[in-house]
Amino acid sequence: MDVKSIHPINFLYFRVETRVSELSRFLPVAQDLFREAAQQNIPVTGPVHWHYYGFTGDVNKPFQLEVAIPVGEIPDEYDGRFHFKRTESFKCVIVRHEGNWLDLPATYDKAMEFMKQNKLTPSAVNREVYINADFRYPESNITEVQIGIN
Repeated sequence: MDVKSIHPINFLYFRVETRVSELSRFLPVAQDLFREAAQQNIPVTGPVHWHYYGFTGDVNKPFQLEVAIPVGEIPDEYDGRFHFKRTESFKCVIVRHEGNWLDLPATYDKAMEFMKQNKLTPSAVNREVYINADFRYPESNITEVQIGIN
């Protein structure tokens, strides 16, 4: 685990209010984002991100989800179904999760324990960066979990 500040990033993204039980509905969104970037001739510069705003661990409480891809530029004018933004720096605890996403809660628990031991306060903004997403062989998944801190 590491504490790091992620530099600002340009994103093409989709935003929705949702709950944990509904997350699988949004798996296809990443392909739509890639397609939109290609149609707009905007270079994709990194892997798929999922950003969680206001998620506090209560699986029944709604929160904001952004499915996003890093892009090389933000067009001056865009009138499509998605959004563009450039983030601020993001201070976070980073932990690498290898394997099935069903095991992600244990990774979050370890990160939260690290934060408690180091007196770090969570910001209720988390990111998951999908370095490798293997739907057929989930043990091959590699996910970088970034838990925002104040």
